[in-house]
Amino acid sequence: MQALLHKIIEQPELHAYWLNTLSMMENVGAKKIKKCEHPIFVNEVILKHASEEARHAFYLKKQIQKIRKDACPTYEWQYLLAPKSSYAYLNQLDIDVCRYLKSKHELKHERLKYAAYLLVTYAIEVRADELYPIYQDVLRAYKSPVSVRNIIAEEQNHLEEMEKQLKAFSSEWEEMCRVVREIESKLHSVWIENLHQELGLS
Repeated sequence: MQALLHKIIEQPELHAYWLNTLSMMENVGAKKIKKCEHPIFVNEVILKHASEEARHAFYLKKQIQKIRKDACPTYEWQYLLAPKSSYAYLNQLDIDVCRYLKSKHELKHERLKYAAYLLVTYAIEVRADELYPIYQDVLRAYKSPVSVRNIIAEEQNHLEEMEKQLKAFSSEWEEMCRVVREIESKLHSVWIENLHQELGLS
């Protein structure tokens, strides 16, 4: 991952696309959380989490201006890295987790949506807890004006909140998390491989 990030940060255009890609993925996450909300029984944690993911998307967008003014105005494919894979990552994770919950735990309707929200978010927070600190270390090494320190702190809090909610949701939460992390790990590997191929590192 570090070699990939070094390659990206060394080239301002690639770095802008990387930030835009992360922003897009955070925005997709925020929209997925909103879709999982119950129409009436919405707790503060879900509202907080959706708003913070949307804020992360905005924050990452603003960071692009520190590298290149007026770069990446939208999430169109020409402004992203490995766009097909980047768009598919969270969507496929959501689909695969729902299939797992239906087949192995026979969940349906609102309970299925809520379980998928908990587990997909958990897996992404685990990944973010790994990715953003590595990215911040490389940014520091290059003395980049870009920073993701604020996101790191919030993602760590999100992970703790998700674990609490999962414990309350099911006595089988640890096994569910193990399976979902395996699903996410495979999708993450595909995403990273596609990034490597696009940047000529594979």
